[in-house]
Formats: sequence, structure tokens, C-alpha cells
Amino acid sequence: MSSTTPSPWWRSAVIYQVYIRSFADGNGDGVGDIAGLRSRLPYLKSLGVDALWINPWYKSPMADGGYDVADFRAIDPLFGTVADAEQLIDEAHEYGIRVIPDIVPNHTSDQHAWFRAALSAGPGSPERDRYIFRPGRGPDGTEPPNNWISEFGGPAWTHLPDGDWYLHLYAPEQPDLNWQHPDVHAEFESILRFWFGRGVDGFRIDVAHGLAKDPELPDLTRDQIVHPHWDRDEVHDIYRTWRQVADELEGDRAFVAEAWADTPERLAAYVRPGGLHTAFNFDFLMASWDAKDLRTVIDDSLAMLSGVGAPATWVLSNHDVMRHTSRYARKTVARWVPNERYQPQGPVDLELGTRRARAAALLMLALPGGAYIYQGDELGLPEVEDLPVDVLEDPIWERSGHTDRGRDGCRVPIPWSGQVEPFGFSPDDAHAGPWLPQPANWIERSVEAQTGDETSMLELYRTALRLRRDNPALGDGTMTWHDTPAGVLAFHREPGFACVVNLSDEAYRLPDHTTILLASGPVVDGQLGPDRAVWLEV
Repeated sequence: MSSTTPSPWWRSAVIYQVYIRSFADGNGDGVGDIAGLRSRLPYLKSLGVDALWINPWYKSPMADGGYDVADFRAIDPLFGTVADAEQLIDEAHEYGIRVIPDIVPNHTSDQHAWFRAALSAGPGSPERDRYIFRPGRGPDGTEPPNNWISEFGGPAWTHLPDGDWYLHLYAPEQPDLNWQHPDVHAEFESILRFWFGRGVDGFRIDVAHGLAKDPELPDLTRDQIVHPHWDRDEVHDIYRTWRQVADELEGDRAFVAEAWADTPERLAAYVRPGGLHTAFNFDFLMASWDAKDLRTVIDDSLAMLSGVGAPATWVLSNHDVMRHTSRYARKTVARWVPNERYQPQGPVDLELGTRRARAAALLMLALPGGAYIYQGDELGLPEVEDLPVDVLEDPIWERSGHTDRGRDGCRVPIPWSGQVEPFGFSPDDAHAGPWLPQPANWIERSVEAQTGDETSMLELYRTALRLRRDNPALGDGTMTWHDTPAGVLAFHREPGFACVVNLSDEAYRLPDHTTILLASGPVVDGQLGPDRAVWLEV
């Protein structure tokens, strides 16, 4: 690409994740919706983000917060209408903000017209071929077809009265589609065109690594080399076709994959030329608060992705994991093991977690590539770890036999203003409280409370995003590490920018510089304290 050709927006974009149920409630029913999101577009513009990723807003029974889709071409009445979505897209574009909705191709709702038809048609019918139905094992067929386990706990198969079993890698209400069937390919290409025709700028692909299954459906074994249902090579044929659909259209549209891969090389396969544009970098999210671990993750990610010409993406939290303010609030932050739920250890120190979260934000936003901000990250919201069990909605809670509280703690509606719940999340005349209760002490973390306070997390993010947008060294590009003591990360980006992060227990003297552009906390006598980060003009 020549120096005179603008780089595609998605190579450097800061994308804000909207978990729509918990962002802003426009009609007072206690659940976030499109009207609420539209009302907060000026806030997002002032924050300085480039695009919105919106979690599923499609028609759904909400067995898994909207990830059980009954109709991909309809908006659920809980959130609004297709006309509302079109108006949101238009208004966001007027603010210079792009819109990227979720798409969920691994499974549908059990209320989807295809699955209802499959149940009615019975065993051996063509309607069942769009999903993964199999007879059971054992002399009477009462044992599951294999030993696969649902991500939400329990077996990944449900037994029907007619004798068949169907596969669901998530909840029973989310039957897996059969991506060997041509109808499935044609349907999703049609869905992409439907929403592209309404102005969306791309899609975030849910469970992008899960669509292809070994047709033999073998049992899982400890020594398997190729996984029978995760990250199989066949998924890339699907995404090459999707890329062709996007490239047919005018404009610069982009896909981002939620792809959990065991190695950076496997992740890079999703974004090879002709494939998807970007993929989430979960290794960064899963890293411990340790300089050596973080540097290894950064180096490996940049090396693998640059090798296929793709930009890196960096993320600290999302709707499926513990908020990083709380993850960092333990003295020792263990590295998160892939395919396992994160289980924090030790007492919570939110002052420590907030200090580290501020430093992590500056590190993330200084790295080459793009970044994702989960709603509330910019407010420093912690995980709500003590929600009453009678309000928990995540299917993980029930499927785990009440041993895993699930993901509701990171999905609590965010606070906007005021002194008491709902903290501006709903209108003053709301007829229902928030769908999940908000902690009383969030009064100190609301947008209103933090706006104008130069020491707040919100103003740190606003300033960082403004500097990132204005500084030619930031966004897509390269970086060069500095030699530093153990526990300190420092790197240079041209022209004239450096980032230093102190993850050690001792203060660190900053290198020679012209100006401190931004610091996550006080810098005294040129010394950067523990769990602090700074941006420098050099």
C-alpha cells in the first residue's frame, strides 16, 4: 500500500462493545434497547471511538441473552424494530461512528423456523439435515452419540422423544447448525447481504472457530491432534466466501472473528489474505499481570499477524469474561488457561485493580493495530461478584448445577448519572428496575460523576483516545522494544512516541523524553511508580 493510500479504518480502529441489554434503556422496561443506544451516541462520539460492536439484537427467546437467534432478519421487540436499527445506523454514521453487529453462525434458537420444522418432520427427514441429529449409542439408543461436553456444562446432546439426539455445544436451546449443508451456506450469505444492505459496516462473528465439525463425530480424547469441533481447517472455506460477499459491495466493510485458537499461528489462519479482516487476540486478555508474559504475547501476536498482513487487535474485557478491573484486583494474577472459566484467587483489592486497569489501558491503546473497549471499561467498572442468586440469568448457572455463577457479573447495566439505581440507565419515569441490580457504590463510577474529573478513568480514556487519534505514531504500524529491567515494558513508535509500563514493585526512572503526554497516575521526580504507565514524546 502506498503512503498516499489511506489505510483501511479497521486496521487502527478503537471499537466500543455495546452489550445492548445493559447499555441504555430508552423505554423504561429495565432492559437496554436501540432507543437508549441512539440517545447515547453523543457520549460515544465524545469518548472518541471509531465503531460500535453490538451484541445480538435479533429476535430471540433470550435463553442465552440473544445468542439463541430465532430470526436473523428481525430485531427482537425487546430492543426495537428493523426500522429502529436502520435509524441507529444512519445516526451513528452522521457522528462518524461505524456499526458492526454480531452474527451467530454456529447455532440458532430452538425456536428458529428451521429447527421447528426439523422437529416436526421427524428422524431421517431432509429438514433435520440442516442441524446435527444422530441416533444414540447403546442397545436402545439412550446414550449420547459421543462424549462431547457443552460449554455451559453437561452433555452437548439432547435426547428427543422420537429417539434422535441433537447437538448443542452451548445450551439445549441453541442447536448447532450443520455447515456441510448447502442451505446453511446460502442462508448466511443472504443474511450478510440483508444487513449490509441496511448500512452495517461489518460483523463480529460469534464462535468463529466452531462451525466445522468432524463428520465422524468422534469422542474427545486427551491426545487428540485435530479437535473434532473447534478450530478446524474447514472453517476457512466458509470465511473466504464471506469475504467475497463483503468485497462485492461498495465501501470498506470488515469482519472480526471471535476465534479461540491454541497458538498465534492458528489464529493467524483466520486473517490470511482472502479471509477475515481481523480476529480477537484473546492471548492478551488471558495474560497475567507480568511483564515477561505480556511481552511474549505481544511479540508472538505481532509476528504471526504481520506475517499474513493482518493488524493485531487488543482487548482487556468483554461480555463473556470477568472485568479486568477485578481480574487485576488480586495481588497475583494467574494466566488464564484457554477453554476454562477464569477462577480468580485471593482477596479483592479494587484500588490495586483500578491502578493496574489504568496502566493496562494505556498499554493496549499504544500497541500497533486496533483495540476493543467493553462498555464500562472506560468507567473502571468492576465485576459484580455478589449478585443475588435469584437474579442470575446466565444458563451457565443452571447447567453447572449452581457451581459456576456465569457471566452476569460483567453484564450489569452501566451507571450514567444520579444518586441511586438505576443511575440514569433508564428514564426517570421507568416502570421497571434494571434487569440486573446495580451496586449502590457505582454512584462514584457513573459517567456524570467522572466527567470533568481529570483523575477519573473516564477522562483518562477520553484523553488517550484523543491523543491516539491525533498522534501519527499510534494505531497501525510497528514498534521497537527498549532494554529495561525485569518487570518493566518500554517501547518506541515512530515518530517520536514511547510507552513505559511498570509492572514491578519498585519505582522506575523514566528514559530521556521531551514531554509526558499522558500518565495513568502521578509521576514524581521522573519516577514511574509500580503498576503505572506513561506515554512520552521523545
